[in-house]
Amino acid sequence: MKNEDIDWLIYHLLVPQETAAPADLAAKTGLDLMSVTESLQRLEKYLLIELIDGRVRLLSFGDSLIRCQVRHEPDLPYTIENGVIRPKSKD
Repeated sequence: MKNEDIDWLIYHLLVPQETAAPADLAAKTGLDLMSVTESLQRLEKYLLIELIDGRVRLLSFGDSLIRCQVRHEPDLPYTIENGVIRPKSKD
């Protein structure tokens, strides 16, 4: 199975406003935990999910847009740290 197919399979198993454990996703998909973990890393890189304390949650459309803006617009006066929007330090 291609990485893109794995990513879509896992992404569509995630439920808004809920979190999931990677092991549960592996059990639901029949994929090994390594494949699921690699997919989750890609989905996080693409700003579609968030990994917190070993759990996965979908990012809302707004969350994804803000994270994309923070990543690609270095002049913004804020950043996101551990899911919290904070003003950038003046250093």
